[in-house]
Amino acid sequence: MSLPKGLAEEVSKNLVMVARLIDEDPEQAYAYSRIALRLASRVAAVREAAGFAAYATQKYSEALAEFRAAKRMTGSVELWPVMADCERGLGRPERALAMAGEPEVQKLDKAGQVEMRLVAAGARRDMGQLDAAIVTLQSPELASSSVQSWTARLRYAYADALLAAGREDEAREWFAKALEADKDGATDASDRLAELDGVEFVDAGAEAEDDEPVADEDDELDDRREDELDDEDELDDEDDSDDPEVRAAERASDVAEYYDEDDEEYESDIDLTDEVVVVDEGDEGRDKA
Repeated sequence: MSLPKGLAEEVSKNLVMVARLIDEDPEQAYAYSRIALRLASRVAAVREAAGFAAYATQKYSEALAEFRAAKRMTGSVELWPVMADCERGLGRPERALAMAGEPEVQKLDKAGQVEMRLVAAGARRDMGQLDAAIVTLQSPELASSSVQSWTARLRYAYADALLAAGREDEAREWFAKALEADKDGATDASDRLAELDGVEFVDAGAEAEDDEPVADEDDELDDRREDELDDEDELDDEDDSDDPEVRAAERASDVAEYYDEDDEEYESDIDLTDEVVVVDEGDEGRDKA
């Protein structure tokens, strides 16, 4: 609302593209965010969008700077968890843990507090404190049977931490619970369960592609065999071409192929110099054809 109408429309178009592309093509989303940022860097929504686009492309330093700017402009603490995760991305998990203990966390809504817990557990794992990460995730939200937008991710993180600690049976139980809550497919809990159960998925398309070369080899083998047979026939023809008996048989076969007793107009084009004797069992009196 603080921008002139034409400029506001141009900025909003770029922000819409950021939202559309950030999951499928984060690099392109980042490019749109830079355009919006160049046009309206004093707008908090633009700084926030630029921060998330940078975060999606793992430009954590840039993302953190944009989130801090947006926080200063709005006074809101809702970006606190993602700012802490940027610290993790920059290789500073201890700073993320420090942020988890700041008063800002108490101002977050329930979803924000769960997100902060996930970040803190991740920081613990970054520091090699696996048991502490498991304890960090053990909370009333984890034990609740109510399914919220963050339930699947919380259960999944807990299952993953258990598996990393070698507690496979418990991990399987929580992956199953994560899958039960994951209506939108936000996690790969089903794949992790299948892996634990020893189920291996086969890509039918890939198998078909693998089979194609075999089929081609079989076809080539058949073609070679046909060529060999043709060569043998040609050799046979060449070898028999000078044999009188073969020539006589060929002439006889030509006559038999085209001769039709019911065709009065038939005239043989072949000059037979020898008589062909045909014996008719029904009439022995006729001895010449």
